[in-house]
Amino acid sequence: MRVVGGKYGSRILKAPKNDAVRPTSDKLRGAIFNILRSRGVLDGALAMDCFCGTGALGIEALSQGADTCVFVDNARASFDLAKENAATLKIGGEAEFIFRDATKMGPRPPNVPARTLVFLDPPYRKNLAPQALNSLIQGGWLAADAFCIIEVEKDFIAALPSGYAALDERIYGETKLILAIASSSDPV
Repeated sequence: MRVVGGKYGSRILKAPKNDAVRPTSDKLRGAIFNILRSRGVLDGALAMDCFCGTGALGIEALSQGADTCVFVDNARASFDLAKENAATLKIGGEAEFIFRDATKMGPRPPNVPARTLVFLDPPYRKNLAPQALNSLIQGGWLAADAFCIIEVEKDFIAALPSGYAALDERIYGETKLILAIASSSDPV
């Protein structure tokens, strides 16, 4: 697994030793970041990588122009792996790590700015994406018009919760990629 582009491009990321975590493939990350670049939402973004696993999506965002990224996971092995990958690349103050269930974020601390770009890549077939999206809106974690990238199983059918508008859906192998915007968040 490698960083696809930007200042950390081609650097190797440590992958999990088992299949408990399903990292976003290099190919899919490349597609995601082409979409983000074409929409002009990367440069200066305040990113958030929920269900961060290896941290690949958040690290890619930092590599390709995001100012900061908050990494969230509640599985100790994944959380530690994301921290290790960031440390290996010498990512410092631009990364913050929160050990928490992304479906129960609670209120955003005042010292953490509202996020403008969010990645959600929850375990498949557990319907966690809508719960996490609700949690982010209710906790004030999202800036107005925050851009959201949601990875779910390709046959996922549930509607997005109130406060989000779907912009596009694409299928990549076993993954459905939903591009959405937070339509009723508090301003930064």
